[in-house]
Amino acid sequence: MKKLFKLLVVSLVAFALVACGGGGTEGETPVGEGKTYNVGVAIYKFDDFMTLYQEEIKTAFKSAGAKDGNTYNVDIVDAKGDQAGQVEQIKNFITQDMDLIVANLVDPTGADVVIADAKAADIPVVLINREPSVEVMSVWPGKTTYVGVDATQSGIYQGEIIAELESKGDVNGDGTVNYITLKGDAGNVDAEQRTEYSIKTLEKSITTNNIHGTEFQGNWDTELGEKHTSDALTKYGKDLEVVFANNDGMAIGAVQAIEKAGNRTIGEDIFVVGVDAIADAKELLKEGKLTGTVLNDHFNQAQTVVEVAIKALNGEELSAYYWHDYVKVTKVEDAELKRAEYRKETVEEVTVRYAEREKAE
Repeated sequence: MKKLFKLLVVSLVAFALVACGGGGTEGETPVGEGKTYNVGVAIYKFDDFMTLYQEEIKTAFKSAGAKDGNTYNVDIVDAKGDQAGQVEQIKNFITQDMDLIVANLVDPTGADVVIADAKAADIPVVLINREPSVEVMSVWPGKTTYVGVDATQSGIYQGEIIAELESKGDVNGDGTVNYITLKGDAGNVDAEQRTEYSIKTLEKSITTNNIHGTEFQGNWDTELGEKHTSDALTKYGKDLEVVFANNDGMAIGAVQAIEKAGNRTIGEDIFVVGVDAIADAKELLKEGKLTGTVLNDHFNQAQTVVEVAIKALNGEELSAYYWHDYVKVTKVEDAELKRAEYRKETVEEVTVRYAEREKAE
């Protein structure tokens, strides 16, 4: 019924234009010839990274409409980190009979419920940024996909940035790197894997020691990143050599804490690495106040989200996964945004790859 109504509206608009002598100029798609699609985009929180991401999604849909003559009405909502609130937002999208839902979930463990509800309403789903379990991606094959990056890669690159330093992060030369980790929200796949693989990678080159004994729960927040780093500097003094932050927001907080302490110099007797390569982090990198970061390529991910969404809107079967790569950034030029190819994988292929990765550990 929804599609029939849209077709009727399009036909009436086209008839009115012909009766009035209207029409497009040469090289343009005449008004009324394209279709109209309504897309709901649910974002976990408009933090620095997801603000860039959702703005790029809007831009990409606008560019797509200019090329194909379709109209993409994009409704983007902010859950502000509230799981219950986001559930209601997605339910509203389903009630509104959206043509497609893009979901950056507060809690990826609830992805199966989102997909089941969307499946009942026959609304394709593109999951982004926060990877759900492999099992979830089998709930509605062909109509559900995940567009993202492999979080293990970002952790590996963080570890490599420190390992490639002349000192390997070992400021005092005792053969051990004393570090702290500023961790994103508990249970988040990106947070868990960045935390794990940054250290596993560095340990291939040198012995490491989590001087605090556990991670600091920073919840991706700059203020918490500053507070936890300040506490660590007070407690451990110059024994603290490296700060691993799961994102740039917390890394920036760490830099602020170090600068306020006034007795340490980043790049000389302490090192800080983040993830995302947001503008503020790149500026700190340029000034020599950040050791490195990892580009979480919002540009390519957003472009692929829109490309994949349009495939789904056209009735095409989707692959289970569309992957992009992180980019290791030790100088601003490394973070240049340019269109890159994605890699497709099936659920079966990802299952095998993840199993092989666990065996290798």
